[in-house]
Amino acid sequence: MPESNAKVTSKGNTANHVNRLDVAELIIHYLESIGVQYIFGIPGGAIEPIYNALAKSSRRGGLRPVNSCHETGAAYMADGYYRETGKLGVCMATSGPGATNLITGVACAYDNNIPMLVLTGQPAIPSFGRNALQESSDTGVNVIAMLGHCTHYNSLVSHLDQLPHKLASAILSAFEARGPVHLSIPVDILRQQTSSSTAMFDLAGKLNRQHSMFDKEATNALMLLLNQSRQPIFFIGCGAAEAIEEIMLLVKLTDALFVTTPDAKGLINPLHSSYRGVFGFGGHKSATECIAINSGITIAFGANFNEFSSNSWSEHLLNNSLIHVDEIPNNFLSSPMARLHVRGHIATICHYLTEILISTSDALPKENDNALVEGSFNPYVRFKELEKYYSDASPIKPQRLMKELSERFPPNTRFLADAGNSMLWAPHYLQSQNRRRHYHQDSIHNDTERRSRSANWLRLALKFSPMGWAIGAAIGVSRGSPRYTTVCITGDGAYLMCGQEVTIAIQEKLPVIFVILNDSAYGMVMHGQRLAKAEPIGFELQKIDFTKQAESMGIPGFIIESPEDFNNIDFETLLAREGPAIIDVRIDKEEVPPMLTRLKTLGSIPEDDS
Repeated sequence: MPESNAKVTSKGNTANHVNRLDVAELIIHYLESIGVQYIFGIPGGAIEPIYNALAKSSRRGGLRPVNSCHETGAAYMADGYYRETGKLGVCMATSGPGATNLITGVACAYDNNIPMLVLTGQPAIPSFGRNALQESSDTGVNVIAMLGHCTHYNSLVSHLDQLPHKLASAILSAFEARGPVHLSIPVDILRQQTSSSTAMFDLAGKLNRQHSMFDKEATNALMLLLNQSRQPIFFIGCGAAEAIEEIMLLVKLTDALFVTTPDAKGLINPLHSSYRGVFGFGGHKSATECIAINSGITIAFGANFNEFSSNSWSEHLLNNSLIHVDEIPNNFLSSPMARLHVRGHIATICHYLTEILISTSDALPKENDNALVEGSFNPYVRFKELEKYYSDASPIKPQRLMKELSERFPPNTRFLADAGNSMLWAPHYLQSQNRRRHYHQDSIHNDTERRSRSANWLRLALKFSPMGWAIGAAIGVSRGSPRYTTVCITGDGAYLMCGQEVTIAIQEKLPVIFVILNDSAYGMVMHGQRLAKAEPIGFELQKIDFTKQAESMGIPGFIIESPEDFNNIDFETLLAREGPAIIDVRIDKEEVPPMLTRLKTLGSIPEDDS
């Protein structure tokens, strides 16, 4: 197939007629037009035409593939790529088992509102229903039906002329509904060629327009409640990423206190004097008390009130004092008891409120208003066991490990915490005190660093929470911003599920540091059984020296048994090299993470246990 002579303008329109452009190439042109740089996946016969188109795109400096070792890892990588860049995450798999392997990663993105385009192949249409190899249409193992439960748009492309409209509909749906969309395309359709008069829709123009619409009547009602409130509480969820500067200005103007969900901690500076900590799973008592004793209104921005972020649906939070501000309609289904729902673009709503407050106040707040507290810790945020954060004991305490990670890595590091104990220790203890001199007092972002709508120095996948998510997602994050260090905090159990993806970080020369909490156990299972006085069974793992794996792959590997061992790592050299490294941390497995709320929700222990 000769190279296409199509030219795509900055707005996504073709500058001239397209000659001999096959369907696979048309897909790539669409993705290039909206700024996508990478497709994550594994090649296969049913999607070979797309890889052919990717080869042509790569040669002209356009979109290129990033392989994964397992298709689930590809979906995790696409997830991380969106979180870092704000660009559509795209993952791809061949038909049959390739497509079914994607499902866990796609379901995770669905639960966490990650825009993602999922492309799967099919055998040629004439072979449907004839036991073709890896058929996954409605006459085989029906992957379209499977993915229908975790996508917002889901379709088989059965005719050439359907492709442009279905692809455009899928991409627009991914951003409008905030989640994955899926197209399954038979290989014979991918090879067909479009008419020379085929035109492209202007997707880039539509996606770049700010979604500034909001419910003005409800926002005015919120303004009235703000004027009547002495000191409101702001509850900040990860869906408020794009609006965080406006929210912090509202904190100033209203003298509000604020807490965050575990996955929104990375949006703010934990040293802010109005911050009271993480509310929910792995959170702080100070945040729980702040919500519990609040006698006024609580305003939630970009929160979906899942089990972990709502502290098991706390009645102190979910009551008629709550005002819920969000742009995702489905999120309001989790707060029917709220006094007020304010739907719309969160940054626009907050800007509207600040404009009114500024215009009606006597003077603007001063820039140098001591919004940051002095010292390494915020005295208003209460840690569970602060003494263990400073412990010199060996084996190293997980709490102390979070201190070392906070202090050893540069201010622009991206941290991801995996499902398991990692997602409890990190939100509670991981800090950003070394960021203070680099960042604005109300934001953790540098003047020179472009902010994406999903920017966050600590990322988690709270709702679906698959083990191993952080490993693939860290690679996607780093692929999106390779000039910054990415740290994946994972357990040995999670690493054994998805650790093969480290080889992709090697191939891509990505600076990802994999920190493995190695206790030879499924730690959360072990502690849950002990706390519930259940049978101790099924939690033990083989003792493994992960530095041997690092050695076999030709990358640095380090064993940490005590805090002093960190001094044996030359971090300056480590962080200057291309490619990943493994830090095998032999943690004190007897340390119990803050997980009682979860056990109470499961009914494993009585509600009155503390």
